[in-house]
Amino acid sequence: MEPGRLEKFPSPGRGSGLRALKRARPGELLSRAEPFACTVTKQRLGGVCERCLRRNERLLRCSQCKIARYCDTRCQKEAWQEHKQECKCLKSIEPNFPPDSVRLVGRIVFKLLGQSAACPSEKLYSFSDLQSNIEELSEEMKEGLRHLAQTLQLYLRVEIQDAFQLLPAIDIFQIFAKVTCNCFTISNGEMQDVGVGLYPSMSLLNHSCDPNCVIVFEGRQLLLRSVREIQIGEELTITYIESLMPSSERQKHLKRQYCFECNCLLCQTQEKDVDMLAGEEKAWKEIKDAVTKVGDPRSQEEWEQVLAMCQALLNNNADSLPDTNIYLLKLLDCAMDACINLRRWGEALLYGKRTLKPYRLYYSSFHPLRAVQLMRVGKLQHTQDMFPQALKTLKQAYNIMKVTHGADHSLVQDLMKLKEQCEAGM
Repeated sequence: MEPGRLEKFPSPGRGSGLRALKRARPGELLSRAEPFACTVTKQRLGGVCERCLRRNERLLRCSQCKIARYCDTRCQKEAWQEHKQECKCLKSIEPNFPPDSVRLVGRIVFKLLGQSAACPSEKLYSFSDLQSNIEELSEEMKEGLRHLAQTLQLYLRVEIQDAFQLLPAIDIFQIFAKVTCNCFTISNGEMQDVGVGLYPSMSLLNHSCDPNCVIVFEGRQLLLRSVREIQIGEELTITYIESLMPSSERQKHLKRQYCFECNCLLCQTQEKDVDMLAGEEKAWKEIKDAVTKVGDPRSQEEWEQVLAMCQALLNNNADSLPDTNIYLLKLLDCAMDACINLRRWGEALLYGKRTLKPYRLYYSSFHPLRAVQLMRVGKLQHTQDMFPQALKTLKQAYNIMKVTHGADHSLVQDLMKLKEQCEAGM
């Protein structure tokens, strides 16, 4: 974290917050943070390195647990400190595998038991400072956390005889509650989830549905960047949730997981709700249900089933919903993903192009998701030898990405290479 750039302060009505000590222009890097603890998601296991969280086709496997995988011996050595105790735990519960939050909390417990000095990610706010909001959690959420605490006890028992008889300072239920409200989903440059992590100082950032900062990741490192002009003393905000939801859904989501209601301008005016839910309600409800059930297709056959479902729904609802309807937009995204996975580039491009206008409407001028979508469409245009069009699309992506990701981010480097290929093709 850059010294003297940010400070903790009492944010009116929101507890603590983070504010700027210097003016910042759009695209400035305000903070770079390593995690207090993090882990790969179960879904990405075996596809990304456990240490640096980067994708790699050929990963080395831990010879003990046969589960953790690494880029090379350097990553494996660096990871050993945080893997050595969980290694036995993972082995002991085979063939089962713990939920992501259990594995993360396991790592936190080992860290708390062995830690003496403060971690750099606790510079402005320590792990013990994190809010758990236990009093405000619903009974259903509390019950879920109790269940996770029991799962953790079984998972840790080979290393710790009784996980509930730990040091008096370690309250497992409290840790799960803290993780629920303070955990970050770690995504790769293309905004696909690869891990979960805790960055205590960054938990000071409060939420807005129309924020002045964004968070992107480079491996496991969290990068906080401004997307607007920020004045001295101005509070820094990020969005905690996917913004492609009507106001009432966003409020419900924030209340359930983070125990507060958002009163930002977007929520007060509900200005985009009409566009989000445009068209026939019966049609979008059917699409919403279908998209929710898609899950995580792996095989070609599963992707073909997803594409067939998308095509049928798109044909049936061609006249009843505009592309700006958020559920139709999610369906177009789903169809595009299916085509990309089936290497049907031309069809993927047709779906991708239809998403660009709604993305421009819902994702403010500098939003990483809009930049990534433009880059995907630009790549598809490149596969079809549409070099002038691809170059135009990639330039739009670059103009956003240099603000959201920064010019030295690995994804921006990939984008530059693609632009050069288009120029060469012309």
